[in-house]
Amino acid sequence: MSIHSYLYKTKRWQKLRAAHLASEPLCRTCKRTHLVVAAHVVDHIRPHRGDLTVFYEIDNLQSLCAPCHSSTKQRDEWLDKQPENVDDDGYKLDGSW
Repeated sequence: MSIHSYLYKTKRWQKLRAAHLASEPLCRTCKRTHLVVAAHVVDHIRPHRGDLTVFYEIDNLQSLCAPCHSSTKQRDEWLDKQPENVDDDGYKLDGSW
């Protein structure tokens, strides 16, 4: 669990999460491959690292199914965090977050 996991228990997050899933009920990753799969996870596209502005930024959210979030997204984030891909502060060298 992340040090920032308490944020996911706030009423503000729960309300935002419910609204987001209502507006985007299908997994965004599966949808790209023409699969219709219900989303149950609201994912931060750009990691928030505890930054409240980024955490609650509506345009930074995407709906994913649990398998896509647990496998594809987690793998991609892990690969992006490898030492050759990030600067000393943990930001991607390509400037994407």
